[in-house]
Formats: sequence, structure tokens, C-alpha cells
Amino acid sequence: MPVEQDDQLHAEPVPLRDGETLDDLHLGGLRIIQPRRGYRFSLDPILLCAFARIGRGATVCDLGTGSGVIPLILARRSPARHVYGLEIQAAAADRAQRSVQLNGLAGRVTIVAGDLRRVRSLLAAESCQVVVANPPYRSPGSGRQAAGDERAAARHELHGGLDDFLTAAAYLLGSGGRCTIIHLAERLAELLAAMQRLGLEPKRLRCVHSRLHEPARLVLVEGRRGGAPGIRVEPPLGIYQGADYSPEVLAIYASS
Repeated sequence: MPVEQDDQLHAEPVPLRDGETLDDLHLGGLRIIQPRRGYRFSLDPILLCAFARIGRGATVCDLGTGSGVIPLILARRSPARHVYGLEIQAAAADRAQRSVQLNGLAGRVTIVAGDLRRVRSLLAAESCQVVVANPPYRSPGSGRQAAGDERAAARHELHGGLDDFLTAAAYLLGSGGRCTIIHLAERLAELLAAMQRLGLEPKRLRCVHSRLHEPARLVLVEGRRGGAPGIRVEPPLGIYQGADYSPEVLAIYASS
């Protein structure tokens, strides 16, 4: 979706704090404020945004938004009316809010500082048509935990597990609303079972491979609130072709 003229006109200069960098997302001119040594965005949220189906005028919520990369991309590239980003870590939420201002998207993006496990005190029930999430992939105690609070919380379920993310999504969505999530392929069975248990019937599935001849590393899944059983498995997505990004990944960046 083209940038709205009002957004461009109201972009604000935003000062950086110590230990922060200002980075180009290479997506429609978007820039993001990130910690120099904390968690920094990867390709995963970009793949999630490309997979998500968002209707014109939809209200969207990103659970665990971090520095706000997903709301920025969806506000710039989708026909969503408004995008909320919910983030428990105060420093990350502050950076996300400043990135929103920096990109002139304050009219279409709201960052909510708070715990998704207490979403009922933060946002109204059935207030969204789409919920997206790029949650931490590892349960506490599994794998090596990253140093630093933000990096650890981005990778391990320190502020809510998979059920907490999906419970919040089910609360925010009305009947027929879509929940779109990216997660580890090794946790696919757990993810699908939890979605069904919480009334988010899995409807679309796409496996993500580093290279197509290798095992899937990630999965993209869309669930429908109150949907009927039946899932469509889409063609696999390969991230690399040789040493470079695959044509499909390059096309995601080129579609700005």
C-alpha cells in the first residue's frame, strides 16, 4: 500500500538514545530504532507480514511487537485501517513508539505498553480482524539463553508462552477473524493443537526452508476464529538460492 500523504507530511525527527542505532528496513523507506547490542530484527517478521492476509479497513494487533517492525511494515504495505503493537518491555515499547513517529505513521499505528497475558485490561474483546505474532520460539530452559533481558525475552518464553499468545489472539478476534503466526517447524504439532483447542482453526500452512532441499526451519500458519476444519498446505518457501536470497524473498522486498 502506498504511503499516505499525511503520514509523509507528519514524519517527525526523533533523537536516538545512547546505545541505539537507526536502521533502514529496505522496505518502502521505513527506518527503525534498535538497540545496538540487544535483540535486532531478522527476516522472520518480514516473512510473516508477507504471509498475512489483511482486508481493507482491518484493525490489526501484533502481539509482542518488540521494536515495532511488524506494525511499521503492515501500516506501510497493507490496507489495514489501524495497527496496534503490544509490548511488555518498556524500553522496546518506547523505541517502537519513536519509530512510529519517525516514519510518520502515528495516525495508523498505536504502541501499547503492557503484558499480553493481561490483554483484557489493555484492548477490547473482538476489536481486531487480524492478529499477528512472531513470538519467542524457545520454552524456558531449552537451548542456550541469550545474554541481556531483551534478547533473552525475544528468544525464550519469559513473558508468556505459546498458549498465552494464542489466548490473547482468540480474545481479540471476532468470529471469522484471522490469527497469523510464525514459529519453529519442530513445534508445529504443538502449535496446531493449541490453535484448535483455543478455537483458532488452522486454515493455511506454509513451511519455510533455508534452502528447498533442506528440512523446514519455520512454519507460517493462519488460523480462523471459529473456522471449520480443513487446512491448505501451500508451496514451500525457500529463503536462499545459492548464496543469495531466493527470487521470492527478493520479490517481497521489491514489492514496496
